[in-house]
Amino acid sequence: QVQLVESGGGLVQPGGSLRLSCAASRSIASIYRMGWYRQAPEKQRELVAFITSGGTTTYADSVKGRFTISRDNAKNMVSLQMNSLKPEDTAVYYCYAIISFQSYWGQGTQVTVSS
Repeated sequence: QVQLVESGGGLVQPGGSLRLSCAASRSIASIYRMGWYRQAPEKQRELVAFITSGGTTTYADSVKGRFTISRDNAKNMVSLQMNSLKPEDTAVYYCYAIISFQSYWGQGTQVTVSS
C-alpha cells in the first residue's frame, strides 16, 4: 500500500552529520508507525528509531541524543537527522512503515562513517 524510497546516504567523517529521507508514495498522516532500521555486514538488524502517527518517537540507546526522527506529513516524508556520527553507525539504513499490521520497506541507503 506504500512504496518507500530512501535517500541521503553517503560517506561522512566521524563526528559529521547526515540527513536521511524516506519519501512515501502516499499520504503518511495515517500510517501507524514509520521508522528506520539499519544493518551492517555480519551484524544483526537494529531498530534505530520510529515515530508513530501521533508523533511519539523512540530511539535505540546507541543513537539517543545524536539522531532525531521527524515526520513531514505535507511532504509524505520521514527523515532521520544523524549527528555526531561514529564508525559503528556504518550500515545500510532502511525506512519502514507499518500499515494495518503489515510492514513495508524501502530499498536502503548506505551510510559509511570513516576517516
